[in-house]
Amino acid sequence: MMLLAIDCGNTNTGFAVFDNQRCIGTWRMSTNPNRTADEYAVWLTQLLALKTLKLGDIDSIIIANVVPETAFNLRHFCEQYFDISPMVVGDRNLDLGLDIRIDNPDELGADRIVNAVGANNIYDGPLIIIDFGTATTFDITEADGGYAGGLIAPGINLSLEALYNAASRLPRITLEPQPNSQISENKYSVIGKSTRSAMQAGIYWGYIGLIEGIIERVKGEYKVPMQIIATGGLAPVFAGNSAMIQHVDQNITLNGLVLIHKRNAQ
Repeated sequence: MMLLAIDCGNTNTGFAVFDNQRCIGTWRMSTNPNRTADEYAVWLTQLLALKTLKLGDIDSIIIANVVPETAFNLRHFCEQYFDISPMVVGDRNLDLGLDIRIDNPDELGADRIVNAVGANNIYDGPLIIIDFGTATTFDITEADGGYAGGLIAPGINLSLEALYNAASRLPRITLEPQPNSQISENKYSVIGKSTRSAMQAGIYWGYIGLIEGIIERVKGEYKVPMQIIATGGLAPVFAGNSAMIQHVDQNITLNGLVLIHKRNAQ
């Protein structure tokens, strides 16, 4: 069985093809609510061809989507070009295998659901799962795998953009903290020697402080050892300078999608 997993986030949409749970290929495109089913088909057809695959090889599809405006075109893409009605994380008839212990389970985003499912399958809880995306999310699963809740903070790139937009004399920067030759490799100086490096240091180390401060407070509430898992594009950038982050795992989301599909496949 060949599965297409689609992870539609606020910034990027990921596509991955699995053959009996073995990942064959992954691709990403920018998320655009105006992108049509035909555009998805043309783009994916060319990428599948690089793996000697075609659209007709796909047997089933599962979607995790946090951008409602893209939902219609993604579903239309699946139905028109694959003749498949996709599983959609968040549909009430889908068995997630996850006990969601928050006030309103319907509020929980599809990305956070699949991250929890994927992490629970690999790591022993309780867990703090940090996803560095457009927003930075912290999701907590308990020792028995139940989803306990979490936190949502602005993503690092949102913080960079806000700083540029709010301060007229500050330049637009990217997250490239300046290395200090006097300290060990993969460490960055806290003290900037220019406006640009001062901004980079402030954003970077401020974010490290946010991450570690939240981890400490969550651990303080639970009062038991917890494993800290980081995922998302910027996870390696921060994990290298925080001893609190124990694992960087970029496959948690896709792993969660595959597990949910397997649980519900007829």
